[in-house]
This record gives sequence, structure tokens and C-alpha cells, in this order.
Amino acid sequence: MKFILLSIFLFSNILFSIEPTIKGLENKKPERLLYIGNSYLYYNDSLHNHVRRMLEELYSREIDTSNYKLVTISGSRLPDHNIDYSLNNKNLGADYPFELVILQGGSGESDSLKERKIFASKVKSMVKKIHNAGAEAALYMIHAYVEPHEKTNPQMIIDIKDMYINAANENKILVMPVGIAFENAYKKRPNFNLHKEYDGTHPNLFGTYLASCIVFSSITQKSPLLIEYDYFGKINSEDKNFLQNIAHETIEDFYGVEL
Repeated sequence: MKFILLSIFLFSNILFSIEPTIKGLENKKPERLLYIGNSYLYYNDSLHNHVRRMLEELYSREIDTSNYKLVTISGSRLPDHNIDYSLNNKNLGADYPFELVILQGGSGESDSLKERKIFASKVKSMVKKIHNAGAEAALYMIHAYVEPHEKTNPQMIIDIKDMYINAANENKILVMPVGIAFENAYKKRPNFNLHKEYDGTHPNLFGTYLASCIVFSSITQKSPLLIEYDYFGKINSEDKNFLQNIAHETIEDFYGVEL
């Protein structure tokens, strides 16, 4: 009986799996970026810095950091952010309007149906304002908890995937499959840690590097395998190759593209 129930569950997941409808950005070479989120982004020298360095390597030129911004609030969810203030580039010391705004939600926003509805509503209102400001919008799909976090639950990544892909499809925007990449990495190397060992929620340097590769490839539709950047030698070649390959495979599978 257990085998039958498990088979039905697995079949149901495959049958009703949600696919992203938007496969790429219109502008695949944005330089004026705004990231909005929480500590998941600013840990480990900040994800936006790693992505910028990868983009600079691809572009063969430096990006003007005065128009490349990160706005984070510790422990925040999307409703905690004042999108109107941040979208006014002058408020952030940026000379020009942003070309792309990446939204990263809080880790608790997938906990219940009520919270997922709040997330969906907030994404809709924020995306409308982003588009009205002349920018593209994208969602940064967060990763799930792992042990020793007290709320570690295999259902979490399922809820996260559904919540982010649904919201992206509803608003016809791109979703960046960071959480799926974490899941794929742990399936291949269960003992390779992408989280801070002391809390099971925040990314360590490897987690931030993997997430950066996903964001880089989601923006450019280029393979992270092209990138030599290794955080100034702090990530060895074996670990860099593993993380880049996970990102490459995740992007190809998620968007159905060949990099």
C-alpha cells in the first residue's frame, strides 16, 4: 500500500508540475540593476557583487557601480520593502532608471496558503510598478532550509517552486531557479554544504557562488562554464567546476534551452 501511495504521489507531482512560461529577458545585457531582498543576498560579500564581476568578465568591461544597486532588509519579506522609494533611482544615488529589478522574497513566505497569497499579491503590485518605471522584473527563487534549521522540511522546496513559478507566470516575468539549483547540488553531493553550518538557512560562500551563477545565466542565457571568476582564488577549481556544472544543467533543464 505504501508503494502504491508513493507512486501516486510521485506521478501527481510530475503530472501537475509547473513550468515557467518566460524563458529569458528581453534585454540580456542589462547593466543598471536593482536587487531587492534580505540577508540571503548580502551574505558572503553580497550576491550582486559576484554577479557583477561575472557580467563584467562576459562584457569585457567594467559596470558602473553607481547604477548597480542592492537594497536589503534583514529578515524581510517582499511586503516590507518600499518599492516606490527604491524605484526612484535618485533616492539610491543612481544617475539613470534601472533596466532590471530582481525581487527576492523571505524564507517564511511559502509557509502557508495565506502567506503564499500575500506573496502573489505583492509580486503583482511590485511588478506593475517596475514595468511602469520602464524596467524588466525577475523573481529570485530562494532555497529551502536544511538541518540544523528547526523548520527543515522536504515540502518546503516544493512550495517555494510552486509559489515562485506561479507568480512569475501570472505576471509574465522571469523566475531564476536558485532553489532548484541548491536541490540539484545536494542530490549529486549530499555532503557538499551550500548553507551556513550553524543555522541551515543562510548561504555560505559556495551557496552564494552557485546562486550567482544561476542569476548570471538567467540574465544572459550564457553558460556559467564560460566564467573564470573564482572569487579571487577563494573557490578552488574542483568546487568551481562542480557549482558551475550544477548551474549550467539547472538552467538548461528549467528553461528548456541549450547554453
